Amino acid sequence: MQNQKQTVAIVGPKGGVGKTIISANLAIALSKLGKKVIVVDLDLGASNLHTTFGLTAPKYTLDDYIFNKVSKLSEIVQKTDIDNLKIICGGDVPGIANLHYQKKVKLIRNLATLQSDFVLLDLGAGVSYNVVDFLIIAQNGLLVTTPDVNSLLNCYSFIKTLIFRRLTFYLRRAKCPELLELLEKAKQTDDHPHLKTMEDFLREARKIDAALAEGAKKILWRFKPTVVVNRIQTANDAKAGETIRKLMRQYLSVESSVTMSIREDQAVGNALAKLTPIMLEKPESKFCKDINKIALALEISDAGT
Repeated sequence: MQNQKQTVAIVGPKGGVGKTIISANLAIALSKLGKKVIVVDLDLGASNLHTTFGLTAPKYTLDDYIFNKVSKLSEIVQKTDIDNLKIICGGDVPGIANLHYQKKVKLIRNLATLQSDFVLLDLGAGVSYNVVDFLIIAQNGLLVTTPDVNSLLNCYSFIKTLIFRRLTFYLRRAKCPELLELLEKAKQTDDHPHLKTMEDFLREARKIDAALAEGAKKILWRFKPTVVVNRIQTANDAKAGETIRKLMRQYLSVESSVTMSIREDQAVGNALAKLTPIMLEKPESKFCKDINKIALALEISDAGT
């Protein structure tokens, strides 16, 4: 049986965590495993993924598709010098970052029709609904953080926003205004301390509609985020992923999650200065070895679909 295409969104809730570098080199790592890969710059309004491949003046960008300058998404897919790897360059038109939800759904669905084994989405930084929605629609995601406290808190905040957004969609479809109101209260824990955790919300939700509360619990049970901690320097840094996992378990009732780490490597900056992906410049570096582990994990996941 032929495996289904994997669409993987790569998110950096806090800017400057290395999200785009990871996206580019992970795409190369997967292509070296023999996978056909399309990497897409969805950092709408602030795109720079193409520069990591040394492309300074892309012929087409996502703008051309979104604003109907081309009729098919496949027309803006560009080849790279790397076997099995193609790219869709991002756009820089002001306001493009505020796409309507249905347009996001259409874009992701059309991306899924392209001829490839993996579609990697390099999303923008921050916790905006635009970024969250792309991750929800894609279904698979890597959340990139660094070990510093602010970055970890931003990552946790993103996951919390993602969960609340998912539950909001679920309860809207179920047309249950009482639970939607309860969910809104759960966002304001200072005003509603009895809703401090997701388990508290589920307890109160069962009093309103037990079946819908059970459905919400299943959404949490199925949510299995992968957190990638970049720029690991010490043994203590390596424990940062477990900090996120504990917060998710305690406050969001997310029991199943995966954490992976990438070590700090000076070779990354050296390759970046040359506008050359480190996976090509220094494939035996610590960074590349860690990226290859993530690629293998995705390949195994792909084989299991």
